[in-house]
Amino acid sequence: MAYDLLIKNGLVVDGSGMPAFRGDVGVRNGKIAEIGKLSGPATRTVDASGLAVTPGFIDNHAHYDGQVTWDPLCTFSPQHGSTTVIFGNCSLALAPVRPGREHRTAEFLSYVEAIPMEVLNTIDVDWETIPQYMDKLDKTLGVNAGTLIGHTPVRHYVMGDDCQGRAATDDEIKAMQDVVRDGLTHGALGLSLSRQKGHFDPQGVPIPALWADDKEIFALADVLRELSTGTIQVGGGVDQELKDGMMARLAEATGRTVVYNNLAQTVRNPDKWKIHMARVDETVAQGIKAYPMCSPNRVTQDFTMHNCQVFRGLPTWHPILISTDEEKLRAYSDPVVRQKLHEEAVERKGDISAANGFSKTWWDYMWVNEPALEKNREFQFKTIGEIAKMTGKRVIDAFLDLVVEENLDTRFLQAENNIDDEAMTKILTYPNAIVGLGDGGAHVQFHGGYGYTTRLLGEWVRKRQVLTLEQAIRKLTFESASTFGIHDRGMLRPGLAADIVLLDPKTVDAGEETVVHDFPGGGWRIEEKAIGIHMTIVNGQVLLEDGKHTGALPGRVIRNSWYHEHRN
Repeated sequence: MAYDLLIKNGLVVDGSGMPAFRGDVGVRNGKIAEIGKLSGPATRTVDASGLAVTPGFIDNHAHYDGQVTWDPLCTFSPQHGSTTVIFGNCSLALAPVRPGREHRTAEFLSYVEAIPMEVLNTIDVDWETIPQYMDKLDKTLGVNAGTLIGHTPVRHYVMGDDCQGRAATDDEIKAMQDVVRDGLTHGALGLSLSRQKGHFDPQGVPIPALWADDKEIFALADVLRELSTGTIQVGGGVDQELKDGMMARLAEATGRTVVYNNLAQTVRNPDKWKIHMARVDETVAQGIKAYPMCSPNRVTQDFTMHNCQVFRGLPTWHPILISTDEEKLRAYSDPVVRQKLHEEAVERKGDISAANGFSKTWWDYMWVNEPALEKNREFQFKTIGEIAKMTGKRVIDAFLDLVVEENLDTRFLQAENNIDDEAMTKILTYPNAIVGLGDGGAHVQFHGGYGYTTRLLGEWVRKRQVLTLEQAIRKLTFESASTFGIHDRGMLRPGLAADIVLLDPKTVDAGEETVVHDFPGGGWRIEEKAIGIHMTIVNGQVLLEDGKHTGALPGRVIRNSWYHEHRN
């Protein structure tokens, strides 16, 4: 057989979890043609000696909804081996949208996911419906893209400004069902919801999805049951599941897979992951397909007080966070305001139930990464708690004195999640959790999470040997593809799409983070370097070679099983 691309002498890790083997992979017409010891002629032959040949990774939780319109590669996910990205998570998306309401729809995504509005405002929104948005993307893609239907824009589309403030009427629920049905029959991969209390709009009001009652949520989810297609994704679902079993109830009522955020270790509630894992064991034993996601990332935030998410939801602090820099500095200099902030953030007085971004002793897990003034260099790499002791000040005063003196420019780091290695070992090897949560395209000025794929392979496979290479590749490929109903990729098998990664198992890792100014209008974000990824192949074409784009745009919109059965 003649091949378009022949990959020779690689260590084939096929995504099944079975032992790797030495072999060749032949590609023809965008699909895997043969695997074995191959010798036919090829348009291009690649020698993969010393490299692992794996299926392309499925980046299963991203927020590239806006970025994909100007960046068809959805950088930097493919640099880290992802050939398919899934966005529209946590109820947030940019379709559907009423003409003239584009700015408001973008605001929900912007504030929750920390994507600057000045960047999103550059998008030429020339779509209204979900199918129109998907068709637009399908014309120019580097990676494959799967879209979820976001509950927040659907609610805003149907209810207008009333989407924040009241329950939906029966007629409004029916109209939302029609929108969801339209999206699903045109191939959307599922429905995304949010139960996350910390999800606000820029005005400090909970996003539209959080105003929905169970009746509305289950009615929308029932459309997936009706069509027997799609996955349900829920942002912040863990607390709802532990409270009343909502994730399991959704899965049981619809027969669809439910995935939700997230199984993680956190100093905010040290034993919560154990309680959560026990709950999942119960539901899985009953045959219910409700699975939490987990991440190998440590979720470290790098931020300044110009733009901070940590204290969102605190009654006094929240309005300050969404004010101008001048107003922030005045508030942080005011002794009366400081006292209120001290009572809420340190003494934890009053109703702070809407705040979930910090632990009871957050000052022990937040430190100065880089002071703005040379005179404060002694504080670098010191925690706020240590600085308070050094200066003899209250925690709030030690923190805000520095913030004010340095005109909000101090760079801080916060790390409270996934810092217990023993807990992480159990979480990442837990068979009932889906590895992912890269959050690519979101929190762009805080951290680069898309490197979770290379971090899993570098830290947890090679360095810590918690997982074998075969187990980790299965988690990054087949398991995510199966979870989201993507049946034509996720493994190396003849007849499946030729989404392939060539990587060096001896060096693969997530590298350092740097600031790059490559967003529209000169906007900046954090890039996380990829190490050891030599080639990213999408639908049989080389997209990236040694991290550099070849110019090819072989990606397509990934569509659900109903679409392929009825429209394809």
